[in-house]
Amino acid sequence: QVQLVESGGGLVQDGGSLRLSCVVSGRTFSSHTMGWFRQAPGKEREFVAGISRNGGSTDYADSVKGRFTISRDNAKNSVYVQMNSLKPEDTAVYYCAASWSIVLVTTKERYAYWGQGTQVTVSS
Repeated sequence: QVQLVESGGGLVQDGGSLRLSCVVSGRTFSSHTMGWFRQAPGKEREFVAGISRNGGSTDYADSVKGRFTISRDNAKNSVYVQMNSLKPEDTAVYYCAASWSIVLVTTKERYAYWGQGTQVTVSS
């Protein structure tokens, strides 16, 4: 069974930075396209960033382009998202997710495994 554990969330001021990490159990990490999603209260869970299996391709939601950077370390079974210039509208629970897709996908239905989420709060 694939298990994902996120860390790194917290409270930060407008304009600040955070780095989220996600460690994935098992031996299949390098076979997974990985993604970060977020869900704010009363809103749908939305795609934030994704990275291909070898890290060669990335994709971002328009709302975070230029501010967030996704990366992965297959030797450490880990995926990260560096979040800079944070805004109050970035406040949400952030989820790490793993997909069996061989191409980078952005829809949550394509992701089979999910972490428990980590809260990010940006104060104004």
